[in-house]
Amino acid sequence: MLLDNIHGPEDLKGLSDNELRELAGEIRNFIIQKTSELGGHLASNLGVVELTIGLFLALDLPKDKIVWDVGHQAYTHKILSGRKDNFDGLRQYGGMSGFPKRNESPYDCFGTGHSSTSISAGLGIAQARDVLHENYTVVSVIGDGALTGGMAYEGLNNAARMKKNFIIVLNDNNMSISRNVGGMSRYLNGIRSDRGYNQLKSNVGGFLLSIPGVGKPIVDKIQKTKNSIKQLIIPGMLFEDMGITYLGPIDGHNIRAVQKAIEDAKKLDHTVLVHVITKKGKGYAPAEKFPWKYHGVSPFDIRTGQTKHPKTSPTYTDIFSGKMLELGAKDPKLVALTAAMADGTGLWEFAKKYPERFFDVGIAEAHAVTSAAGMASAGLHPVFAVYSSFLQRGFDQLVHDVCLQKLHVVFAIDRAGLVGSDGETHQGIFDYSYLTCIPNMTVMAPKNAHELEDMLEFALQYTLPISLRYPRGTAYQELSEFREPIRLGRAEMLYEGSDVAFIAAGSMVSTADHIRKKCMSKGYDFTLVNARFIKPIDTEILDRLSEHHRVIVTLEENVLQGGYGIQVTEYIHQYHPEVKVINIALPDMYVEHGDVTKLREGLGIDSDSIIRKLQAEGVISCEKGTT
Repeated sequence: MLLDNIHGPEDLKGLSDNELRELAGEIRNFIIQKTSELGGHLASNLGVVELTIGLFLALDLPKDKIVWDVGHQAYTHKILSGRKDNFDGLRQYGGMSGFPKRNESPYDCFGTGHSSTSISAGLGIAQARDVLHENYTVVSVIGDGALTGGMAYEGLNNAARMKKNFIIVLNDNNMSISRNVGGMSRYLNGIRSDRGYNQLKSNVGGFLLSIPGVGKPIVDKIQKTKNSIKQLIIPGMLFEDMGITYLGPIDGHNIRAVQKAIEDAKKLDHTVLVHVITKKGKGYAPAEKFPWKYHGVSPFDIRTGQTKHPKTSPTYTDIFSGKMLELGAKDPKLVALTAAMADGTGLWEFAKKYPERFFDVGIAEAHAVTSAAGMASAGLHPVFAVYSSFLQRGFDQLVHDVCLQKLHVVFAIDRAGLVGSDGETHQGIFDYSYLTCIPNMTVMAPKNAHELEDMLEFALQYTLPISLRYPRGTAYQELSEFREPIRLGRAEMLYEGSDVAFIAAGSMVSTADHIRKKCMSKGYDFTLVNARFIKPIDTEILDRLSEHHRVIVTLEENVLQGGYGIQVTEYIHQYHPEVKVINIALPDMYVEHGDVTKLREGLGIDSDSIIRKLQAEGVISCEKGTT
């Protein structure tokens, strides 16, 4: 295999065109094989194999820099930069990240995991190059889906002012995670389909090249010179009008065409946008047909494309999806918003049933938050379904546009807590902290599937900003016998014992119940409280617990700083200083990728680790409490 002899960019330089095409096929098969075993991002990586090879041929890496937007299409980049043998640990605990990471390789010049950042980051690197009088090429690769994000436009606006070379590669596959929406998508569709322009380029070039002796120099001159034909034929010419030279569209699966376009772009003394057309999922029929389904995959059977471990129980996302359909039938003012995640957040069924009340804003979380605020101000009941780590991107809008104006927007925060293999950029471990610091925001966390339904219904009847956060994966079904009505700021007593009280938030209620059951066999009778509300906290139940318990243990799947436990600790220390408070939370750090069970064990928030901590604190005696 050619791939076995590729250990860095220099190994590509001497390959023939046929060998490069063969190599691309081997890389594609390698990616399919590894993702079928381990899971990962499949369709996006299959779409950029030739594009990546072309970049590696045209650039002097790692001296030159490639910034990959989002980063979930960097598998070929990792393979070609000497990390092929690390793929057995892809996205595994202690193994290689699925995204570029600066501490992983000198070829990863900038860490990425969220969308629409590459132009800004690449521009900053290019500006640093110029200030330091260094000489290298900077390329930012951004997808057409990522161009729906406002930060990309901010970067383009400033990139147009560059007086030295900076290259933007627009990888246009007509997809983000879900299908692209909006004006930019329509604009790029126009460029892709403008046969008149492309035929003119081809016909003029072919005619001139046929003139002996003089044809080729004329063609070369035309390619290097700006001309007005392009502006006359392509509607709008957005990039050219901004002052950014536009090259393309180019077949992103033609390695030599990509290589030549980048080499041409390197010769210009300002910002150049190279527009390449690729097919997401290329080379694997199921991913080509359903690219959104094969964006992020769990282990699957290559022959059938079916997952090896299909889910058998509903997830929290499924529960949310079903409840939204039910509530949509009752409330004609209920509207749903997503930021290019209709499938991932469970809103696809709502979109099909109520298309006029569904809004996909593209990868634009900040816009989604303010748009929801506008809807609320005009009398609608908006629900914005979003992953915890992506809602961070709309923090300013949460503060000023929603909460300052006390507008009734419901935030359904999916993938809260540890999410696993996507790592630092996707762990939803900060939302308690950044939401509870905002005045007028109410924060809830359900203990199980039934409570998620009840909280969503409560949230829609509320009149102020409110959020409910729930984890990724199978919805917890136990403790269903406890279903007190949701009351603002009130916790739920599940089991009332003595001496030690556990007060747990959201996903940690099940962990606390496991601890209680394990310790019951050793003679302990602990109290268990379901916090329900992270803000406002239930101070009445804290007063009640303080009367009969010497220790209160808080449990949450959020970082300690700014989380639920800190609020409880402050209140108890102020009003009940004789009571000891122990906080079980995640450390104030970024959590790497890996299986969630292993992460919980490593971070000390699984039941056995917590029991050991309580033993060390003297809450449980080693003799009685050993498990």
